[in-house]
Amino acid sequence: MPAAPRQRRAARHAQSADETAASSRRKEPITVTRITDAALEVVATEGYDALTIRRVAALLGTGPSSLYAHIVNKDDIDDLLVGRLSAEIVLPEPDPATWRDQLLDVFSQIRDQYLKYPGVSRAALAMVPTNLEALRVREGMFAILLTGGIEPRTAAWALDAMSLYVSAYALEQSLVQQRRKHPNQEWVVSREELVQRFTALPADTFPQTRRYAAELTSGTGPDRFTFTLTLMLDNLHPSA
Repeated sequence: MPAAPRQRRAARHAQSADETAASSRRKEPITVTRITDAALEVVATEGYDALTIRRVAALLGTGPSSLYAHIVNKDDIDDLLVGRLSAEIVLPEPDPATWRDQLLDVFSQIRDQYLKYPGVSRAALAMVPTNLEALRVREGMFAILLTGGIEPRTAAWALDAMSLYVSAYALEQSLVQQRRKHPNQEWVVSREELVQRFTALPADTFPQTRRYAAELTSGTGPDRFTFTLTLMLDNLHPSA
């Protein structure tokens, strides 16, 4: 027999605060912004490997079908992530006198955004960005290269190569950090131990590795990042 109206009303009033809050959250409309927020939360707390449409939907308190009104597939979420991170990038006014430094600064900003979210740079790999913020950053970097006098096709190819390096660098850093959380990962060693291992190698087989163990293991991640991009930039020469 159905409960009397007074009883139903009393039952509603007896709901816990948590149940009321959960109900309120479920009533919030699903939007692209909320999907992007949830996706970033998954990556920040669980890593990029945990990012699925089902996981994002669960975090939003809904089912995967609710998300398909706003996205097509997982690639769409990747595009949204890259766009959200790109929105944080500050672009300079292209300067022909400092274009190399400007480009290095922009790529450093991109690296720092990727490093905030473990593995998220994978979202930028093998993908042509369509998000307007990602295209804004791409346009800005291309303009910096052109202002530096770099021929358009060379600028386009160099931009692809440097973007690939930045994504790969950030991905490697995230993998190292992830593996360092597990004590049984014995291959993750300190620089001092690595030098010891190199210098203990057979001299007749590894003479250069033994001799230059310090050089082979020198520099921090940011040091090597700057070195590599500078090496690439210094080999770009203005067209005559």
